[in-house]
Amino acid sequence: MRDDAAPGDAPVQSILRAFQLLEALAAAGGTASVTELRDAAGLPLATIHRLLRTLVAAGYVRQESNRAYALSARLTRLGEASGWSTARWATPHLQRVVDQLDESANLAKLDGVRVVYVAQVPGRHSMRMFTEVGRHAGAHSTAVGKAMLAQLPPRRLQALAEHLPSAAASLAAELELVRRDGYAIDDEEQEAGVRCVAVALPPSDAVPMAVSISGPVTRMTDDLIRSAVPVLTAAATALRTDRFSD
Repeated sequence: MRDDAAPGDAPVQSILRAFQLLEALAAAGGTASVTELRDAAGLPLATIHRLLRTLVAAGYVRQESNRAYALSARLTRLGEASGWSTARWATPHLQRVVDQLDESANLAKLDGVRVVYVAQVPGRHSMRMFTEVGRHAGAHSTAVGKAMLAQLPPRRLQALAEHLPSAAASLAAELELVRRDGYAIDDEEQEAGVRCVAVALPPSDAVPMAVSISGPVTRMTDDLIRSAVPVLTAAATALRTDRFSD
């Protein structure tokens, strides 16, 4: 059966495979040979060549002089549009967190064993934390990452933990505390002098996300964290509701 003749809501295989190649290129740092793409995507060479020709013709991939393939700058426009949409949706909710707690508020999503920050509203203090939108960090060493990992089904969490052998044992115990308490803390694990508390958005079929505040340890006291948890929990619920509302 041809891809475009698939009945009902069946996915179009050629499109799925094209995105497999784009993700494989991204995972390889933006450039890879056909052989490397075959190994990463698990697709036949003939299929890879056909899809790459299409992606090159569309301007989303380019071929280098050494015959390797690379992501093109045209993809940047799509990423910027997606980031702008997320920021527009999330900013009012993050602003309410800042209005109540004064510290910088962040929204992050899970990306494998890492997190990527997708929106932020800076705090009101002259000395405040600034996390660049688009920045990646380890999920196991960030409050947002631990909040999201604690929500994952056991099988998926185990698969991710295989990529974190040195942290797996201590992480498992910490995630139990996160599930019990409903929030996660980064106590200078990601950056010296910085403390962070996070709450995950309620579980859904979409990519896991979490909202947090971060600030210097001198201000991020236990009392502030206790005050922040209900504010972040309310923001996480509102973000989840707004995310899927029409």
